[in-house]
Amino acid sequence: MATRSLYTLQPRPLTVLFGDLENQAAAQDSVLVGTPGSLLERQNASGFCYYARQFYDADGKKREQYVAGPVGDAQADAAAHRLRQRIDETKAVVGEVRLLGREGYQLADARTFATLATLHNHGVFRAGAVVVGSHAFGILLNQLGVRAAAYATEDVDLARGQSLAFAEPPGQGLLAMLRESGLNFVEVPALDARQPSTSWKEAGRGRFHVDLLVPSNDDLYAAVHVPELQAHATSLPYLRYVLGENHTAAVLAREGSCLVRVPTAERFAVHKLVVSQLRVGRSAKSDRDLQQAAVLLAVLAEHHPGAIESAVADLPVSARRYLAAGMAQVRVLLEGLHPRAWEELEGALGTAVGTL
Repeated sequence: MATRSLYTLQPRPLTVLFGDLENQAAAQDSVLVGTPGSLLERQNASGFCYYARQFYDADGKKREQYVAGPVGDAQADAAAHRLRQRIDETKAVVGEVRLLGREGYQLADARTFATLATLHNHGVFRAGAVVVGSHAFGILLNQLGVRAAAYATEDVDLARGQSLAFAEPPGQGLLAMLRESGLNFVEVPALDARQPSTSWKEAGRGRFHVDLLVPSNDDLYAAVHVPELQAHATSLPYLRYVLGENHTAAVLAREGSCLVRVPTAERFAVHKLVVSQLRVGRSAKSDRDLQQAAVLLAVLAEHHPGAIESAVADLPVSARRYLAAGMAQVRVLLEGLHPRAWEELEGALGTAVGTL
C-alpha cells in the first residue's frame, strides 16, 4: 500500500504569515498593477514638472504612469506621498510573498495577477464575481495551509451566480476593464460565428485568456448576456452549486497580493468530481479535476471533519450519479493514501441518497 500523502501541512509560522498577508490584502481598496516600481519626478518639453510611477508590466516591459503635477503643488505632493507609501507597503508584501513562494505556497503568474488586480480595482469581486478553476485551487491550498502539486494554467475562469451587485454601475464593459491590466485583450471568436464571444485572450500568439461563466438552468451550454459587464458568458451545468458558498481570499504573486472571491474548498472538491464526468474528449482536464478534488478531500477529511458531508448533502440530486462516477475514479487514490477521506465521502453520499 502507498504510504506517501497527497499533501503536506505548512509550518505554523508560515500559515500565520499568510494570514497576515490576507488581512493586509483585505484592507486594500486598490492594488498596484505590475511591479511596485518607484516614484520619479519628470519634466516635459514645456518645462512642466510632474510625478510619475515607473514599473514593469505583466509582459515585463518598463512603463511610466503619470501620477500628479506640478511638483510643489500641495495636492500633487500629497498624491505622490500616498503613492510612495503604497509602493513601500507593496514592496514589503512582495518580500514576504517571496518567502512563502519558496516554501511551496502557490503564486499567480504576472499576467494572472495583473488581470485579477485590475478586476479587484473595479470592484468586480466585491460585487460577487468568483474565481473558479485551477487558480481557485491554488488559492484554496494556500488558505488551508497545505503544500501540494498544482497545475500550471493559462486560463482565468471568472464566474458569477447572479447579477453582480456593484455599488455603482461600471462605466465600461469587461473588455475595457481587462485592457487596463496593460495586456492587449481581444475577443476570442466563438466556434459558431453567429454566437457572441465569451472569452478574451491576449492579442498575438499567446494562450493566456479569460473565460466568463454563469450557471446553466439545464444541461445545455449556451452564451448568456451579462448586462452589468457588457459581455456574454458561457453557461455551465452545476455551476450554481459551486458558487452557492464562497468567500474572500488572497491571491499571491511576485508583484503583490489582492483579495478575490473563491468557492469553499468542500464545494469546489465535490464539484470537481462532478465536472470530471461531464467533460467529453478532454481526459487531461478530467484527470486534473480528479487530482484537485482528491487533494482537497484528503485535507478536509483529516482537518475539517463534516465539511464533505455538508457539501454532498447540498449537491443537486441530478448530479449525484456524476459524483458517484467521479468517486469511483479516485477511490484507489483515497483509500490507499487517505482512507478517512474515502470513508467520509462514501458515507456522505450514502446519507444523501438515504434521505431521498
